[in-house]
Amino acid sequence: GEALSALEAVIAARRGADPGESYTASLLAAGPARCAKKLGEEAVETVIALIEGEEGAIAAESADLLYHLLVALAARGVSLDAVAARLAARQGVSGHAEKAAR
Repeated sequence: GEALSALEAVIAARRGADPGESYTASLLAAGPARCAKKLGEEAVETVIALIEGEEGAIAAESADLLYHLLVALAARGVSLDAVAARLAARQGVSGHAEKAAR
């Protein structure tokens, strides 16, 4: 929703910032592969939090995961709108049918 769109805008604004002063700028400057690697690390941390079941940790790790997903998407020039369009196209389609059609 709005929070993700706002975060996407902040990430875009940080693209040209000094990598020494902005974590986002440092990730983007390191390139898509580094962004993807960091996303994978955050995904593992989110999975661990989900297994352990503590709500605060789940929310915190999920926030980190979403942030790193948006950074990785930005590194490849893929917008939230593009992702939302794919989700919208799947509405009303069985998940099993959609997966089989890929």
